[in-house]
Amino acid sequence: MSYLESLRVFARVVARGSISAGGRDLRITPAVASNRIKELEAHFGVRLLNRTTRRLAPTEIGAVLYEQARKVIAALDEAEAMLASFSGTPQGVLRAVAPLGLGRRLIAPLVPRFCDEHPEIQVRLRLSDRVVNIVEEGVDVAFFLGQPEDSSLSWRKIAECGRVLVASPDYLARHGTPSVPDDLMDHNCLLLRFPRSPEYFWVLETPEGRRKMTVSGRFDADDGDVLTGWALGGAGIANRPRYEVREHLAAGSLVEILPDTPPMGAQFGCLTPHREFQDPKVRLFIDFAARALKGAF
Repeated sequence: MSYLESLRVFARVVARGSISAGGRDLRITPAVASNRIKELEAHFGVRLLNRTTRRLAPTEIGAVLYEQARKVIAALDEAEAMLASFSGTPQGVLRAVAPLGLGRRLIAPLVPRFCDEHPEIQVRLRLSDRVVNIVEEGVDVAFFLGQPEDSSLSWRKIAECGRVLVASPDYLARHGTPSVPDDLMDHNCLLLRFPRSPEYFWVLETPEGRRKMTVSGRFDADDGDVLTGWALGGAGIANRPRYEVREHLAAGSLVEILPDTPPMGAQFGCLTPHREFQDPKVRLFIDFAARALKGAF
């Protein structure tokens, strides 16, 4: 492995906070990643990382090297993107991330089809509901549901994602069907709760405008599929993206409630690092996903 690749390993390990996670991103074993960092430490004659049983963090000189390595890697990546724009065949590794549920249902099935069309491109897809710093972690494209906050990134909207309030026929038979938004206060609402979650409350679209509803429930989860499962089992009312429950609605195992005042929808799109020259393989993948997912929402 070249000196540059060792720097890539070091930068990815620092960004991910662990040798195993950084190695996974680069498709190398933790042992190999650890050896590359040791080689860098031997080359510079300094310790670059402080390791404990619980965490990994750069030393003072390691933090300096990390910032400089990021700049070097970003400059080389942009140079490669610029040169690739003049090449007839996009190639290389494309790193993509997506939220768990959306990634499993919509993005993952696209990858084999895309790679069949573009055999010179390798796609490395990571699914996670945690907040990802796509610049620090070397991500080429991050699929996103919501409203991006980081203005330093490029945002491309792909579609509007509608949402729906759902419950099982059994739950509604036992607890009644809400007829106005205020009725939700008397129901067990199934909430998606994790850091920076938008669903500590629900926002409904009403004739008078958007209305924030501070709903509550006896239990919650940090996985949307769990909420759907609970709703199917008659545990309460869930606020879900329509595409995730479309089949259950068609089968009658879930019922849409308050259709005249639905939850506020979200934008589906992707974030990419802001670069003067966008890598052709990134643009190809985004265009492919936009075409393939047309009508999915």
